[in-house]
Amino acid sequence: MSDNILVSAAAGVLEVRFNRADKKNALTIPMYLALVEALQRAEADTAIRVILLSGEGGAFCAGNDLQDFMQNPPDLEDKPDAGPVMRFTRALSTARKAVVAAVQGAAVGVGATLLLHCDLVVAADDARLSLPFINLGLVPEFGSTLLLPQRVGYLQAAELSLLGEPFDAATAQRLGLVSRVVPLAELQDTARGLARKLAAKAPEALLLTKQLLKAGAGPVQERMAEEAAHFARRLRSAEFHEAASAFFEKRAPDFSKLES
Repeated sequence: MSDNILVSAAAGVLEVRFNRADKKNALTIPMYLALVEALQRAEADTAIRVILLSGEGGAFCAGNDLQDFMQNPPDLEDKPDAGPVMRFTRALSTARKAVVAAVQGAAVGVGATLLLHCDLVVAADDARLSLPFINLGLVPEFGSTLLLPQRVGYLQAAELSLLGEPFDAATAQRLGLVSRVVPLAELQDTARGLARKLAAKAPEALLLTKQLLKAGAGPVQERMAEEAAHFARRLRSAEFHEAASAFFEKRAPDFSKLES
């Protein structure tokens, strides 16, 4: 595990923190490897219900470290599914468990596009996002040329991607890239509180709800049938039994001993 990625677990939440404040948490190949390891741990550990991503210091993530990438260019053409970078993008984009991001300061390049794969995004009021790929003679990554137009519409996606200009947290929230904006002093407590609130939910129901939300567009009748099948099985589940018992006993449900 790289010293530039800090990992800790508490209350069902695996906190993964970018820890390279002197470089605004710009990512290097060793950091990508550590991120993959952390995400794999979260998927394998039934005690982990939620992943929380954040950055140490005054920034979330300033994107890729260009010097590191120039010295160690990833082989994305001949081996598009191999290497630390693509392993990370695959691990985050296919994560079964809920992912919360706490964004402050700079969220640049991959530091912004990775947010498209998170389930809740809390931004501090000082957050500045940008997709500067075109200004570097590059193209966007992490599926953002598909996901961004779906999220914000083509014209807004084109403005963000073709101009590559920074935008603030309020704009990100208006566009639907950020769940909520809070004062910087409240960022960590708010994001951690939301992550722990999710971690206290019925674990299998949480996984299935995310799966359904991430499934993408399709015929409504097919989705209704899929939901109904899951709903019927849920009615026979230990999670529903605990939730119903708690309701009638006028107490909070306790899903802590149920596996995710």
